[in-house]
Amino acid sequence: MEAGTPISKKAPFIWHGGDYNPEQWSREVWQEDFRLMQKAGVTAVSLGIFSWVSLQPAEDRFTFEWLDEILDGLHDHGIRAILATPSAAQPAWMSQKYPQMLRSDERGVRNEHRGRVNYCPNSPEYRRFSGQMARMLAERYKGHPALILWHISNEYGGRCLCDTCAESFRQWLQQKYGTLDELNARWWTAFWSHTYTDWSQIMPPRAQGEIHTHGLNVDYFRFMTDSQLACYRNERDIIRSITPDIPITTNLMGAYKPLDYRKWAKEMDVIAWDCYPRPNQSPGEIAFMHDTHRGLKDGQPFLLMEQTPSSQNWQEINALKRPGVLRLWSYLAVAHGADSVLYFQWRRGRGGCEKLHGAVIEHSGSSDTRVFREVSQIGEELKQLGDAIIGTRLKSRVGILFDWDNWHAADDAIGPVWNKRYYETVCRHYLAFYRRNVPADVVFPDSDFSQYDVLVAPMMYMVKPGLAEKVEAFTAKGGTFVCTYFSGIVDETDLAFENGYPGPFSRVLGIHVEEIDALYEGQTNTIVMSDGSGSYSCRHLADLLHLESAEAIATYGSDFYQGMPALTRHAYGEGCAYYVASDPDDACLDRLYGDIMRSHGIAPVLEAPSGVEIAVRYQGDQAITFVLNHHSQPATVDLDGSDYHDLLTGQTVSGALSLDGYGVGILITH
Repeated sequence: MEAGTPISKKAPFIWHGGDYNPEQWSREVWQEDFRLMQKAGVTAVSLGIFSWVSLQPAEDRFTFEWLDEILDGLHDHGIRAILATPSAAQPAWMSQKYPQMLRSDERGVRNEHRGRVNYCPNSPEYRRFSGQMARMLAERYKGHPALILWHISNEYGGRCLCDTCAESFRQWLQQKYGTLDELNARWWTAFWSHTYTDWSQIMPPRAQGEIHTHGLNVDYFRFMTDSQLACYRNERDIIRSITPDIPITTNLMGAYKPLDYRKWAKEMDVIAWDCYPRPNQSPGEIAFMHDTHRGLKDGQPFLLMEQTPSSQNWQEINALKRPGVLRLWSYLAVAHGADSVLYFQWRRGRGGCEKLHGAVIEHSGSSDTRVFREVSQIGEELKQLGDAIIGTRLKSRVGILFDWDNWHAADDAIGPVWNKRYYETVCRHYLAFYRRNVPADVVFPDSDFSQYDVLVAPMMYMVKPGLAEKVEAFTAKGGTFVCTYFSGIVDETDLAFENGYPGPFSRVLGIHVEEIDALYEGQTNTIVMSDGSGSYSCRHLADLLHLESAEAIATYGSDFYQGMPALTRHAYGEGCAYYVASDPDDACLDRLYGDIMRSHGIAPVLEAPSGVEIAVRYQGDQAITFVLNHHSQPATVDLDGSDYHDLLTGQTVSGALSLDGYGVGILITH
């Protein structure tokens, strides 16, 4: 997608709306919904996500008439449709007649009909029925004027360990490795006499079976990603053959470990994701997940497909969003690349496990509520913004490396600590830039690093073929590479590198690691700067390393490895590489990355008080600057003597911008 291009030419604006489930309601409620949607400034809704039995109540009977009526009604009221295929939850009649379609648990035992995403992704019956429904929907609605996007299924996830999957897994492995000898070598199966002598001996990593062959474990994760992606592609390809001009997506789920979303991104026309922060999750952590999803398609704008307008209902405690926070977090998503503001859900259902989940319309059915007024304000503002932001991109000189394979492999390793904290560690390094209002892209081993000045690779335990060579080329051309402890340990099938740690990164880093110490919870060491400028706390893991061609810029302050290098720098070509040997406190990261940013002349576009975020999207050379006050109290930002036009208020702002608590400004140069 080219910069400035809308996701759909039929809707060239920031979409506003959310999940709508009319099959749960009467026609009288439909008419009231259309009226209230118009009142709230809703421009797009997602339909049909869980409507399989409403569309196909029996194997040989189909009832699309109600959906015809809904789509026509939406179009008559100026509202676009994101039309979903309902394949996330098969009907009970289907599970009853084709029980082999049901998913199996961690012991390989078939589930009963229940919940959702309860199908075996390798079931031929499931793929046949879901493909049939996708074809019928596409053929029926291919010319409908309300249709702007296809939404395949819903929140793919989990895994199946049934016999069907076991057989498919063996076929997948034969394609990957060719021979059992190669598989045995790559999985190191001579350990504990686990060498396979026939393909039929290989089983999924069931709870009662083999779970300590780590090559098997990481490959089953890859296999499940491919299996569920094949379900998506099955429906997508059918729909694309009928409606080639309508973009197609599905909704991802943030830092969702069981599926490799980088693989999924290559098959999706646009990334869409559901944003449900954990309790007390900081705005920076939310921003990290927005930037991760934006990075999945190399900076292309994404869709905020779901967020709650008020509260969730599935966490231990489900507090309300305070007044103004929904608006603030909606613009936080837009600031980081979203081209939509969508909610789950439009109207609270009267029954089911989500009847107490937040909604735009509560059980009272009234529009005279705080949430409805805030949603309506957002709708009015987005209408005012028009196409000013659509398709615009962020620009960053910093890349943060993230990898799902690495996450699985690191967590699967037994030792030196149980909880590796990979995701949390990547986020902590990202936040060192976020705190300074310096944008950072989330990148992946197959990304192009050439546009960045700084590349950070926290805990890169698994180094895939070609990654070290890319890092060396990046650094040699003048880039700064930062790597941390617990990196360069294993290859892509979880075999330890024979030359020790950090494996293929050794040359660019100029060090070798002799041992790894594990620190107990609450236990710390110190990182002492060699120039006498200060010391910092560190925890979790500590690499005991030796210098080869690098220099130590900090050492450990205590324990038997006191005085050994804790932070190193290595000149490599025209650039340099740093190694952070332990998990330092935020002050140390701020110091390190502050120095690196200054060396590259990287600075925020505006200085702002702590807790006020500055983010910029660009339309060519035109900067669109978002100013987000994450405090409940007012804040003021110095505008550096420039005059701006605030797209939200329509007013000229000079000298300084004053924001209310949770306030937002969207500025362009006047």
